[in-house]
Amino acid sequence: MGFALRSQLCWRAFLSRSDSTKQYYRSQMPAVGQIFSESSLMAVDLEMTGLDPNSDQILSIGLIPIEKGQLQLSRAEQKLIQINGSVGQSATIHGIVDHQLQAGVSIDSAIEWFLERTRGKLLVAHHSPLDLGFLQVAIKQVTGESIKLLAIDTLALERKRLLRKQDVLKEGTLRLGACRARYGLPVYAAHNALVDALACGELLLAQVAALGDLHQVTVAELCHLS
Repeated sequence: MGFALRSQLCWRAFLSRSDSTKQYYRSQMPAVGQIFSESSLMAVDLEMTGLDPNSDQILSIGLIPIEKGQLQLSRAEQKLIQINGSVGQSATIHGIVDHQLQAGVSIDSAIEWFLERTRGKLLVAHHSPLDLGFLQVAIKQVTGESIKLLAIDTLALERKRLLRKQDVLKEGTLRLGACRARYGLPVYAAHNALVDALACGELLLAQVAALGDLHQVTVAELCHLS
């Protein structure tokens, strides 16, 4: 599995037109071959104005590194991002209001920061297609070139684990809070990018511990399972 992921990254690097994109892919090649206890990962969460990456906008990005199986809270970072227009009714979900974004950074600066911080690291996200979809659209808008982001998806990991025990999953079973509760993790306020990145990172550590030996599980296996 590690060889297959490295081959995909190598091929994407070969096809890339820009040196920065090539370097981004190449930086991740060693990461996919690591065992979890020696890995370098980045928990990520986004708050957005809606659910459509082609019409809605990113409001904030939260990042927390996971180094060698430990969350690096001292290196946690969050960026608020200026948008076109108003947050509208989405403020009722994430709590971010228009005047807060006045102190935010541009989407160009946020994407530049994101790519710099995640270089050489595999991403970790809960329901990764949503967050990665927004990031990939924004990256293309900012850089002019698409980047295919790799992530370990804690929602997908939990779905597979639960489906081995039962045929049907109840609505809400795979929400971040519900997943955390099954591992005895504390309740956090939802819909804050940095808090949700922390919640996702903690969930991954609990999931990996439940799988068995931290010194045997590889990053590639986690990517494959999710």
